[in-house]
Amino acid sequence: MLLKRFYDDGLAQASYLIGCAATGEAIVIDANRDIAQYTDVAAAEKLRITHISETHIHADYVSGSRELARATGGQLYLSAEGGKDWQYRFAEDDKAILVRNGDVIKVGNIRLEVMHTPGHTPEHLSFLVTDTAGATDPMGIVTGDFVFVGDVGRPDLLEKAAKVANTMEAGAKDLFRSLERFRTLPDYLQVWPGHGAGSACGKALGAVPTSTVGYERRFNWGVATTSEKDFVTMVLAGQPEPPLYFAEMKRINRDGPRVLGGFPTPTKGERATLARAFGQGVVVIDTRSAARFAEAHVPGTLNIPMSKTFSTWAGWLVRYDLDIHLIADDHATVTKAVRELAMIGLDRVTTWYESNVVAEWKTAGGPVGTVAKITVADLAPQLTNGDVTVIDVRNRTEWDAGHLPGARHIPIGYLAERLGDIPRDRPIVVQCQSGARSAIATSHLQRLGLSDLHDLVGGFAAWESAGQPVERNAVAEGV
Repeated sequence: MLLKRFYDDGLAQASYLIGCAATGEAIVIDANRDIAQYTDVAAAEKLRITHISETHIHADYVSGSRELARATGGQLYLSAEGGKDWQYRFAEDDKAILVRNGDVIKVGNIRLEVMHTPGHTPEHLSFLVTDTAGATDPMGIVTGDFVFVGDVGRPDLLEKAAKVANTMEAGAKDLFRSLERFRTLPDYLQVWPGHGAGSACGKALGAVPTSTVGYERRFNWGVATTSEKDFVTMVLAGQPEPPLYFAEMKRINRDGPRVLGGFPTPTKGERATLARAFGQGVVVIDTRSAARFAEAHVPGTLNIPMSKTFSTWAGWLVRYDLDIHLIADDHATVTKAVRELAMIGLDRVTTWYESNVVAEWKTAGGPVGTVAKITVADLAPQLTNGDVTVIDVRNRTEWDAGHLPGARHIPIGYLAERLGDIPRDRPIVVQCQSGARSAIATSHLQRLGLSDLHDLVGGFAAWESAGQPVERNAVAEGV
């Protein structure tokens, strides 16, 4: 048996290729949209991808299962669990085989037993993997978003992200019962999870790629908690805000992701093309560093620097019904950005511009935007005197742990819908933990039409380090 783990840093997402060397057959579980990585490895190992499956309807990235099946001719195996509201709507058209708890998928000499593990989602499956050529018992379990290293899947996403009311507590109880089954598995069984540290599908995921049932039983708080009441309380507390695009991912993956046949190839535009783009309702993302954007940018552009969190912030801030243009230093950056955006369903990238378009814009007499910076030393007296409005764009748990006195809390992803909550009668200071998110947020607010904006250098960390006063929520203090 061959086992290959693929890991996407931007998504903090793992997928798996499991192959039978004797027959040359292989299965891919939880493929993302970058299917070349799977077909390349399969070819190198002289394997054919004959089976394709996934643990659940994903909320944080677009599934590549459908794309991979079209490219390879592999058979799709999809969950039939979870009830009528949680079925794959493209399953019949794609001739998928629907599987339930206890079913077996044979991939050459590899045996995958389907285990229904609801809680994170109603239809969620895990797969017990046995190499029958040398063993009669399973070697490992592919757990998807059920059990992670050090954490368990969050049961609140359906309610918070997909807006399915009154599902959090019921999901938490389902998850607890699934974990009761998990605790009965052998200690030696390897655990192959679907996410690592940095994923929003849990609150304390470990960075170690794999584990064992025995280790998780001892040291994973979710697996170790045997009181249902305590577990429900603990699993629902302190979960981070799910990105707004998670609801869109659920819809896309349930209804059937568009088959791309490869990532988009945007054409190269010029200054005149960019000028027309704003009138056409296009979103223009400037991928340069925050420092360069602050010095000079084309007004109306959104600054999301190319980094491992690029797709996350794009998902939060970019509408799915609009074309996207990119400003980038080189074609390699464009290629990476196109891939990252397509991974979360933003696959309407049509045009790109070299970074010097900003200088050309200025030379042609166009207005040039800047981002004003403010230091802790300059902000402190203004805040005391009530001369500024401070907008804290961090998440709820960060805010509860400590924030600037008098600041208003609006997480970055909710700025557009809460624009009316921001006073316009005084300068606005945007602040996050260290300065990265506030730079993105400031460009977002500029694009939404706000002016007299200032980005706090160093964010809350600099404020606290300078010994400035900090307010803490009573809830956070009692934890």
